[in-house]
Amino acid sequence: MEKELFSYEADGAALIIHLPGEVDHHNCITLKYETDLLLEENYINRIVFDFTSTEFMDSSGIGVLISRYKQMEGSGGTVAVYGVGPRIGRILKIGGVYRLVRECRTREEALGR
Repeated sequence: MEKELFSYEADGAALIIHLPGEVDHHNCITLKYETDLLLEENYINRIVFDFTSTEFMDSSGIGVLISRYKQMEGSGGTVAVYGVGPRIGRILKIGGVYRLVRECRTREEALGR
């Protein structure tokens, strides 16, 4: 079975990352690499993670969220998440992610609109 891929979308100075059904140590390497390239090549002051399709995430996913938070914090940017279901929400809460990133109900809210 082929792994689902990440997709990326620019909205002004925001980078929206659409996450697949599973976010784990196998595909987080790709996520980190691809977002590193996008952040190097573009002016980004907000990263928005779309969890609408995500049903599973391990600690590697938490690591990527925290590293992107640190990167955005260092440049005056922000990180937000939306579309988080109950299972992933518990993982993010226990992992301390909600102390760092903004939890939003909608894409528009995550984009600050």
